[in-house]
Amino acid sequence: MPFDVNDRKLDVILLVEDNEDHIEHTVDALEEGGLINRIEIVRDGLAALDYLFHRGQYADESLAPRPGLVLLDVKLPKHDGFDVLQQIKTDPALKTIPVIMLTTTGNEEDIARGADLGANDYIVKPVQFSHFISKVQGLGKYWAVISDLAR
Repeated sequence: MPFDVNDRKLDVILLVEDNEDHIEHTVDALEEGGLINRIEIVRDGLAALDYLFHRGQYADESLAPRPGLVLLDVKLPKHDGFDVLQQIKTDPALKTIPVIMLTTTGNEEDIARGADLGANDYIVKPVQFSHFISKVQGLGKYWAVISDLAR
């Protein structure tokens, strides 16, 4: 369920990442840049799908609010990022959620495959706040995701 800060609806960001250092760096970069959204973290593709489809430990929808944005690592255990992306973008209830893929390489084949499956954009890790802002602004979600005014 979205929450309010200064009367602005702020969606949860779902970060799907298995590398603890990448999680820490991404969260730090976003918070240092003024992120005020709640960040939910899952560490593999199966957990991401359980979160999004309210299965298993995420069956209670209040514990797994629908994200306004998914930051999705390409290389994940259990289900890779492409499989998760495909399931998001083929589900009528989830397909409108913007998904930004996270990759360490910027591999052109991966980028093309992600675009074919419906990824909204890519960010090469480590995540830099300025790159994140430009991607989110391009999605038209700037005020729903970032606001220095709420600090």
